Amino acid sequence: MFATGAPLCAEAMPKHSLADCPAASVVAMPEDSAHDPEDEFREMLSQFLSGNGEIDPARLASAAGLPNDPEMIKNLIGQLQSAMQSSDDGINWTLALDQSKALAAKDARATTPAERSSLEQAFHVAALWLDEATSLSELPGEPKLLSRTEWITATMPIWTQLAEPVALSIANSLTQVLRDQAPEEMSGMIEGAEKLMRNVGGTLFAMQLGQVVGQLASEVVSGGDIGIPLMASAQGEQQAAILPQNIAEFGAGLDIDQNEIQLYLAVRELAHARLFRHAKWLGLQLMSAITEYAQGIRVDTEALENLAADFDPSNPEELRQAMVDGSLIPPKSEAQLAALGRLETVLALIEGWVDVVTAEATTRLPRSSAVAETVRRRRASGGPAESAFSTLVGLELRPRRLREAAAMWQAVTDAVGTDARDELWSHPDLVPTSDDIDDPASLVARMTSTAPVIDEFDRAMEDLLNDVGDDRPRERQDGSADEPPV
Repeated sequence: MFATGAPLCAEAMPKHSLADCPAASVVAMPEDSAHDPEDEFREMLSQFLSGNGEIDPARLASAAGLPNDPEMIKNLIGQLQSAMQSSDDGINWTLALDQSKALAAKDARATTPAERSSLEQAFHVAALWLDEATSLSELPGEPKLLSRTEWITATMPIWTQLAEPVALSIANSLTQVLRDQAPEEMSGMIEGAEKLMRNVGGTLFAMQLGQVVGQLASEVVSGGDIGIPLMASAQGEQQAAILPQNIAEFGAGLDIDQNEIQLYLAVRELAHARLFRHAKWLGLQLMSAITEYAQGIRVDTEALENLAADFDPSNPEELRQAMVDGSLIPPKSEAQLAALGRLETVLALIEGWVDVVTAEATTRLPRSSAVAETVRRRRASGGPAESAFSTLVGLELRPRRLREAAAMWQAVTDAVGTDARDELWSHPDLVPTSDDIDDPASLVARMTSTAPVIDEFDRAMEDLLNDVGDDRPRERQDGSADEPPV
């Protein structure tokens, strides 16, 4: 996860901290080189990237989570050299898009006319079945059949939105470590090269993001597979989408008719899309919780310094493991824990509702329970969602409360029917809480109670209109006071 810039520090300084190395041994600088700090730092990195320094490009790629592919390593070095010459100060997210599309294109194949026809028919039937299982209205647009590269293009804006807070935090932490560790005679050089360092670190992060999204493109079967609203039209309308190639691979070896698998997954995808279209506030709330969590991520600079000091360049896996196991991230703050709790609850409510609705809509499928169990196992074992979030924002999303949330939705459905159940998604204040997941009976009791429900605002208005609630004397305009009521 933290491949943004740490490899440069660690690989460049094997077995020593920066503070332990004299400036001359850190980088062999030409005696007649310019004294501009940024030019000096650029020269240092140029020597590394040209192979004249101690850094090994293959090890850098490995530590960054990239495969040991000569073509990819060549691309990595080229992109880093380009970043060194860039005058921009930020992360080149276009690089992530290009990287992921190149990776996804390697094993991609075109959808056959037979597959397209079968999936279009599956969506048509799924919409009819779903009308019987939920009161949420159907989508205005036709569902899309996407290739892997098309899915990447459609979803990359969301991935960059989620990854940017982490990328910036890591880049800032890295420059701070370099500033703190550098000998005094190098402080001017480091300080003058911060923008350059952020560009190089941002390039590594963007390439890693591209690697992750490219891998996800070969795993996800639909737009809602991740659990967050990745698919939306230019007008902001939620869209349904399926990846035919991945659905075919999902069903391989399951001994279940492919038509059943297509129908089941089409129902799930339409249910996801209908929910986010109906509850337009839901996507914003979900993304806000994720962003709030990500913005609180900080890198443990002391751990990063220790890693740089003790790093063994012959074992790059040590560095990579430190980047992905979370050891460089301090314990979660109180704000992060609160955001994480809200996020887990909302995701559990969404997935639990989709599970219940899908199960009801697919009762005509003989093997629907077998497909459902495959989906649950795939999700529980750490599917696409966990891989993406843990790599990009250090956020592991396990469906810890999914079964409890599904049981709650089923209890509500049995007690009040689909219309009243789905009405709970009409406003954020009506959505069940974590306490409701723990105690579905109380939620059902509230929903089935015949007693009028008066909230605090209504009660205050009633007291005001009835002139009740304040026994203190009220002052007249002339300054005298009324006597309190007897």
